[in-house]
Amino acid sequence: MSIYLHLQTSAMEPKEVSRITEAYQQALRILSVQDHDDPLTELIAKKIIKIAQTGIKDPAQISALAIKELETREARYDPGPDW
Repeated sequence: MSIYLHLQTSAMEPKEVSRITEAYQQALRILSVQDHDDPLTELIAKKIIKIAQTGIKDPAQISALAIKELETREARYDPGPDW
């Protein structure tokens, strides 16, 4: 579970760690990522932490913004049906 490795090496307050962990778990549920060894979890973790560091406190909002960024990134790099 990649987010936990990131959080272990950070100097965050317990409340912030809790918010980030909750946002991460929400994002995994929404994206239906069940395999915590899936490389996508690393990308999700990094997005969640990056967004949380902007000062946003609500785990649901952090999760939603991370998912939106991931979807935008996927759409940008999608080669389409002709690929």
